[in-house]
Amino acid sequence: MSDTFDPDHLRAEAVPLSVFRELSSEARAYQRFYGLNAVGPKGACSGQMGRFEVGGYEIVTQLWKPEHPVGTLVLMHGFYDHVGLYGHVIDWALGLGLAVITCDLPGHGLSSGARASITDFSEYQTVLNRLFIEAETLQLPKPWHLCGQSTGGAIVIDHLLHHGDDSPAQGQTILLAPLVRPRGWALSKLSYYLLRSFVKGIDRRFSENSNAPAFLPFLLADPLQPRRLPTVWVGALAKWVERIERAPRSRRSPLIVQGEADMTVDWKHNLAVLKDKFDQPQILMLEEARHHLANETPELRARFFEFLTQRMG
Repeated sequence: MSDTFDPDHLRAEAVPLSVFRELSSEARAYQRFYGLNAVGPKGACSGQMGRFEVGGYEIVTQLWKPEHPVGTLVLMHGFYDHVGLYGHVIDWALGLGLAVITCDLPGHGLSSGARASITDFSEYQTVLNRLFIEAETLQLPKPWHLCGQSTGGAIVIDHLLHHGDDSPAQGQTILLAPLVRPRGWALSKLSYYLLRSFVKGIDRRFSENSNAPAFLPFLLADPLQPRRLPTVWVGALAKWVERIERAPRSRRSPLIVQGEADMTVDWKHNLAVLKDKFDQPQILMLEEARHHLANETPELRARFFEFLTQRMG
């Protein structure tokens, strides 16, 4: 049975999630490729795939629902990522009885847009707000919880700092290796200002960002992985870092999981910022863990999922 799929065709055939449609053979092939066809208790949740249009993008959404959901997890993936890499998080949430709604960000995965590019991080907020509308339309059960990995965490942080009191997501907030600024940011920012006028992007360097030995080979073979870092995205990040570091404090108290072997984000700086911005966030440090916590080893995932589960009541 073939597991090949065409991202453009999958996006074109998708209809709104509110218009229920059985997964096509190509959508099932996509799910098999990323292991999303056997999530939830006893692998019983097959999920739905849909689409909405916002901000000039066609955004591909996905939804999983247990038989009797007791709440909803709104999941935001990281930079270069897509929903297909988050099967472990989806499986964990379904095991708690939560529905899971998520989407590929602009320029990522099955969604439209220049690959891994964005002109301003406010576009990510537009997508998150539209995802909330989708969840409301589908009457997904509350409380709504938020979860973001890396840049997905940055999107959630921005939302909470500026709309936390009136957010429709008043459940728990989970930040996995959240981005405030990346490692080596001063040099990266300097390089951006020197090169932005004549360099549109640089080749991506794939690195070991998980202790799971099969993860990097999988990324290298993943047809949805962007191969270049657009200069414009770095410029958007520079503006966003300034926005977050001058943002007002929030009364929200997120759950934060951070690996001490993370070589992608400047986690010491980031945690200092988050401790200042939020009201006593609860932080789990994992000494051995690298950046891509959603795809760490089973042992490390078990440790942080236990930490989260104890606090999801």
